[in-house]
Formats: sequence, C-alpha cells, structure tokens
Amino acid sequence: MNDLDWISVGPADLPEGRVKTVSAGNIYICLSHFDGQWAAMDNHCPHQGGPLGEGSIERGVDDRCWIRCPWHGWDFDPLTGAPPGGHEDSGQMTYPVEVRDGEVFIGLKPEPPHERTVTDAMAETLVNWGVRRVFGMVGHSNLGLADAIRRRTVDGEMAYIGIRHEGAAAFAASAYGKLTGKPAACLTIAGPGATNLLTGMWDAKVDRAPVLALTGQVQTQVMGPGAFQDIDLRSAFQAVSRFSQPVLSTSRHTELASLACKTALVERDVAHLIFPDDVQTQPSSAPAAGPDGRMGAPAVKPADADIDAAAGMINAARRPLFIIGHGAWEAKDGIVALAETLGAPVVTTFKGKGLIPDSHPNAGGVLGRSGTPIASWFMNEADLIVALGSSFSNHTGITPSKPIIQVDFERMQLGRFHPVTLPVWGEIGAFCNAVTPQVAKHPDAPDQIAELADRWRMWRAEKQARLAEEGDRGVASVAIFEALSRLAPEDALIAVDVGNNTYSFGRYFETRGQRVMMSGYLGSIGFALPAAIGAWAATQDFEAFRGRKVISVSGDGGLGQYAMELTTLVKYGMDVTHVLLHNDELGKISKEQRAGEWPVWETSLVNPSFAAFARLCGAHGSKVTKGAEVEAALADALAIDGPALVEIMTDTDLV
Repeated sequence: MNDLDWISVGPADLPEGRVKTVSAGNIYICLSHFDGQWAAMDNHCPHQGGPLGEGSIERGVDDRCWIRCPWHGWDFDPLTGAPPGGHEDSGQMTYPVEVRDGEVFIGLKPEPPHERTVTDAMAETLVNWGVRRVFGMVGHSNLGLADAIRRRTVDGEMAYIGIRHEGAAAFAASAYGKLTGKPAACLTIAGPGATNLLTGMWDAKVDRAPVLALTGQVQTQVMGPGAFQDIDLRSAFQAVSRFSQPVLSTSRHTELASLACKTALVERDVAHLIFPDDVQTQPSSAPAAGPDGRMGAPAVKPADADIDAAAGMINAARRPLFIIGHGAWEAKDGIVALAETLGAPVVTTFKGKGLIPDSHPNAGGVLGRSGTPIASWFMNEADLIVALGSSFSNHTGITPSKPIIQVDFERMQLGRFHPVTLPVWGEIGAFCNAVTPQVAKHPDAPDQIAELADRWRMWRAEKQARLAEEGDRGVASVAIFEALSRLAPEDALIAVDVGNNTYSFGRYFETRGQRVMMSGYLGSIGFALPAAIGAWAATQDFEAFRGRKVISVSGDGGLGQYAMELTTLVKYGMDVTHVLLHNDELGKISKEQRAGEWPVWETSLVNPSFAAFARLCGAHGSKVTKGAEVEAALADALAIDGPALVEIMTDTDLV
C-alpha cells in the first residue's frame, strides 16, 4: 500500500451501525462503521447513482451487515462491495481504511491526469472567441460542462458568477451584451433551469444583444421518452434563438461552439447550445477553434447616391433635428460632431438615453412617453428629422409627418412602421464620416442652441416647482432623480427597471456622461438588479469600464422579483448601489387601470423593509421617508465600495 495516498476524511466519530458520505479529494466515498470495523466503498450505487452514504446498514438473516441504497434498496457488502444476489451488474469499488489517533484515513491511488473532454474543447473555443464571463447555476445535468468552465476560470481565462435564479443570469448576460457588444454565457441545467432563461433571452433578442445560452440536458439514451427534466430544449428555444443546436457524440464540437459565438456576435442575437449529460465528459482531441478567418470588418458604407441625397436634404433644412437610438452608441462622437457643425438639437429615444449628455449644449433630452417637453417641442418645430439607430418605437412617437432621413445597418429596420423620405442602409459612423464634409448650417437657420438653453431653463424651473408638491404620502420622484443627477458619477453605469420609476428616471434624471441600460422592447419588470450584476462584471472584464460605479434603479415590484440576488452582490463584493422607489404598489399598473377607466384592482403589495433585508443579506441598507433626506442617503450609499441599497418611500402619484 505504499503507492497509495492516505487522505484524512475527519474524526472517527461515526457511531456504530451508521454510514455517511465523506470526500477524499474529488472522490466521494460511503464510509461505514459496524461491529467494530470501518469500511469504505464508492458512494455511487451502480443502478442510478444513488448516494450510498445516505443509506443504512441492514442485517440479513445470517446476521451479516449490508449497506442499502436509499433510492431503490440495492444491497452491498461494506467490506467487499459485492451484492448479495447477482441482480446488480457489478459490485462496488472498496478502499482501505485506517484509524489513527482518532482520525479516519482512506487510501487512494494517485489521481490520474485529467483527460481533455468535449466540453473542455468547446470552452477553450469560447475563450478564443472572447467569451470572458459566465453567469449561471451548477447542477446535476451540467456538471461536466461546469467543470470545463471551472478549469478555464482557474487558468484566468474566464470568470464565473453563480446566481440565485437562472432568470437573473439571463438578464445579467443581456445587459452585459448591451453594454459591451460582446457575448456572455448563461449556464443552466436541463428542464426548468433552461426554461428559466427564456424571459432574459427574449430581452436580449429584441434589444439586439449578443448572448450564449449553455443548457444541460438529460443523457442521450433517455432523451425523448419523457425522463426526469427531459423537455425538447431545441423547440423551447427555437423562437428566441438565432442558433440552437444539440451537442452530440458525432458533432464537430468546436465548430458548433464557433458557430454559436459567430452568430451571437454578427447577428447580435441569442445562440444556444444543448449539452446532453453523457456527451459532456466524452474525451476529445479536437483543437480549439477561434475567429481567425471567420469575421469581416463591420463597417458598411452607405451608397454614394444616398450620401449625396442626405447632404442635400440637410443643407436645405433650417431646423434639422437628430433623433438617436440605442443602435447609435458606437457612432455617438461622430453624430455629436455633425450636430455641432449644423447647430442642431440632438434628442434620444429612451433606450438611447445618455448617448449625448444632457449637459451638452446640443442635447434636448429624451423623446416620447418617458421624455421631456424639450424634445417634443423641437420635434414639432423641426423641418427635417435625421433618425440614427432608432427603431421608431410607438413609445418614442417620432412623427411621420416630417421629412425623415433614417440610417440603420439593418435593412429591415428602414421604414419598418411607415415610409420615410430617405432610407439609408449602412453603419451610422460611416454615414457621419461621409456626410459631414458635405454639409453646413443653413444661412437662414435660427439659433437652435440658444432655444435649447431657454427650453432647459423652463423645464428645470418646472422641476423645481414639482419639488414643492411633496406631502405626507412619500417622496416625489423628481426629488430622487434631481439628487441622483447631482451625485451619480459622470461615468456611472445605470441599470433601470420597468414601471413608474422608469418614466420618472427618463423624465427627471439628467445625464452627464453615464451609460444607461434598460429592458427596452421587452419591457420586463425585474431587469434592473440582475442587469447591474452584468454591468459590474463588465467593469471587471473590460478596461473601458474598469472602476466605474454601477447603479440600479427599480420600484418595489421589480426588486421583489429578484431580491435574493442581493446575496449575489454580497458574495462577490460587487460595487453596486441600488436605488429603490418603494410605494407598496404596482403603481404603473394602477395608473393604466385609471387611464382605461377600470377599477384599481390587485396592484397593492405587501413588502418587508428592504433596507433591513439588505442588511440581513450583508449589504448596506438605509431607509428614507422625506425628500430632505434623499441626498445624504444617496451620497452615503454611493461612497461605499460594495453593495448598498437606499429604500425611498415614495408617493405613487408624484411621478
């Protein structure tokens, strides 16, 4: 036995007649103590892998002791591992045991070198494609895949965040993709773990964010008949994913991983890989693949005729207006430079909030339901609209009555809801670079920059008047976002939820360079806190976001959906400040019921003190009941280098 490694599994305190599971390195062993003897065998029953250490010692008619599996009652001799009757396929492996000075030692052969697996090869391929982050939950049908990801994290090539609900992993990955343009991955088990991803995957799909879904699956031999947690995952993900494929024994494994990554990046969509349990650990010698030779330059230059036509329309306009959406993020500097040349206002869609700081002389705020009267006034006065990266959502309300130049890299977005005067296919940055040298401010143009300053003064005076409306029912939303506008760092990353808090944020918060993320087209409540997890991960993975403060904003309805993710923030020490507008109501729904002349019904909520809950989770938590207290509470929370929550009791009518 000199070639064995003797590993301690703890004190010799197991009572006579008992069994338990112990771990020796990565090996799980059924340890038993009976008739003054100690025995150790493989913990996994050969029938269905039942944990023998959770079973019992039974005595047969001949007074022999047997270890009985807790799942289906199979018996094994604890000393030899042999079954009593031969109905089992084989006996169990046993291990030598020694008790020394009150401590139990088990002798194991040295662990053999790790044999590279299918999922190792695929995880290496994901790394080559630039996948740096995985959000998820480790479980019984993804253990081989999880170990491959673990190996990449040990080598520093990936990083992993274990969440409390798979829906949070999906929203985190969606926000990460919206922010960085790079895909993160979600790891789940089969069945309910996979289906819990669907809402967040739809959020990514409709907002054009690249995401990878990596879902476990039951073993191939039981796929189809209806085994435990066996559902048709390819069908379940068919509508939400651009690419969805099972990983089978005969698949070209690294090719599948490459196609998934390329689809997510090029199509800015969801790519889904399904990993049957038995395939995950099959050996593989396939070399890892990567993007070399597979990706072309992303720039699509608009046609010269379209550039000439656009330049002619812009030069003829006395009051041009730029409306920019989320799709214009990468080209924002070129857009602002073009607007400065023309002395033209720039307003954003709600999804594009923050593209141009509200402090910029050309900025006109947000257009639409969540917007400012400034933006709508300039749209009404405009004689030309230049829409860049905007989807023309009905919430934005871009009027079709004006001459419109629309530029988008996706041809299906051009004139999607109604005809536009000049649809231009191409990258927005390429459009700006091509058209800027050809345009100039109209000689008879009014001073729209001075008009913008006047309109901002009027709106800020209106906000000050609204500050005085606070009564006994809670803080007015304007007070919260006036304070947050002053206190939030200029480079903060802000995740916003859905509800009245969202409308108030869009209307009252004045950006100074912050980046805003939201559940745009899907409009899913509960988005903000998981999205903040994704944003924080981006601050760890990309130098461009390093050290930036993450802020999330929600109502109590939204936070209630993923409140336990506060423990995720604490576990990983995330520098996230959550601003909670708490009114014990689904206030937006109550408002919609009143607008539709329905009775207000079933919108009230019963909540804990979320500040106290945050403290129980290990985070900073403070509670505010008066507008005068807001600024100090926010300042204290933002100064903390770690998770913090400010619970502000609000008046649901003062939005």
